[in-house]
Amino acid sequence: MTELIRHSLTMTDRDLRRLARQPWWIVVSLVQPVIWLLLFGPLFKSVANIPGFHAPSYIQFLTPGVVIMTAFFSGGWNGMATIDDLNRGVIDRLLVSPLRRSSFFIGHILQTTVTIVIQAAIIVVMAYALGAHYANNGLGLLVMFTAAVLLGGALNAVSNGLALIFRREETLIATLNVFMLPLTFLSSAFMQQNLMPHWMRVASHFNPLNWAVEASRAAITSGTDWGSVGIHLGLLAGLMIVCMVFATRTIHTYQKSV
Repeated sequence: MTELIRHSLTMTDRDLRRLARQPWWIVVSLVQPVIWLLLFGPLFKSVANIPGFHAPSYIQFLTPGVVIMTAFFSGGWNGMATIDDLNRGVIDRLLVSPLRRSSFFIGHILQTTVTIVIQAAIIVVMAYALGAHYANNGLGLLVMFTAAVLLGGALNAVSNGLALIFRREETLIATLNVFMLPLTFLSSAFMQQNLMPHWMRVASHFNPLNWAVEASRAAITSGTDWGSVGIHLGLLAGLMIVCMVFATRTIHTYQKSV
């Protein structure tokens, strides 16, 4: 276990250093959530006036959705770094080293976690300035950050696993787009569930992104159903474990193919 932790932290340090050498990417990843708030908040502000919409303001409703969507895409696109490592022969060199195989993915997840926490903090502060309020003090925000990290980590593992299977940027981008965009709109990130078409409401119950959004929104709203929040966080934790198992298997499959 000590060795796994040491190797995972080494990979995390490597990923963070690589990220620090791309300042433009850092700027883009931090500005994007702000754009979501500044554009979607005013654009759909009148939605709060629809009968049956239960939220004091649309910015209050939208904030958890933006936090979770940002984590979702941050984790999902992380596999592009693995494609780059494959092209430069880094993966092959790592496989002949004493590195624990799972630490490769854990390092990626920890690096994504740092990014997600920074992005979420910026969104929370910006949304507060725009009029959002957070019930349950720090506990509600902690739940929202936890949901974001769990979902982002699960997508991170899937993305890096698929990168080892496809080994091409074009294929990975196309595959991720096919799944990530529909999952975004089949959730309550933008619209309250009771105002969605019936078939979309049914689909959202099986959507991990919606689990994270619902848990986050409930946690920062007064009258929180903590049982429901706990169930959604448990589902996200289980999903992350399954995704890690999938990712670990892909690296063994890749190793056998080279």
